[in-house]
Amino acid sequence: MTAHDDGPDRAHRRPEGVSDETVEALGSLSKALETTERARGHLYSFHQLTGTADLELDRTVELLHKAGHPDWAEAVRTQVLGRNVIPGHWTFQIVEDYDTTYYQPFRELEQAAVEELADGRDHLYEAEMKEARRTVGHPDHTARPDTTPRSRTDRDRDSEASRD
Repeated sequence: MTAHDDGPDRAHRRPEGVSDETVEALGSLSKALETTERARGHLYSFHQLTGTADLELDRTVELLHKAGHPDWAEAVRTQVLGRNVIPGHWTFQIVEDYDTTYYQPFRELEQAAVEELADGRDHLYEAEMKEARRTVGHPDHTARPDTTPRSRTDRDRDSEASRD
């Protein structure tokens, strides 16, 4: 296996003419988008947790009635159950507005930048970091999923041959 055969696939090789600064800038943009993806996930967690709590309030109202506290049951039902989390919004509306206003435009911009500045090759910064950090020839440091690491027997045989 040559060193070139053991490198990144074409989709993760820097196109000719793309500078170090461009690769670093695209890596930074990708990192910012990944952070936004995590924030979006937390927003969905907020949405689901709030919805779960609101549905549990149905049970609360029922239990308060059974326990002989109809005034408290009615207070929970009218004051909290189904209430907006911010004026005019349930959580699904917050998620929709976040997606439309912030997430989708950010994602589209990042994809357009990668397309124009790096011929659509994503994660160049990470791919180059992987190449710089991996031990070429080590079976657990292969460059690509389709690279078959050599077996211990093959390595031992090559090592013995080099001693002769």
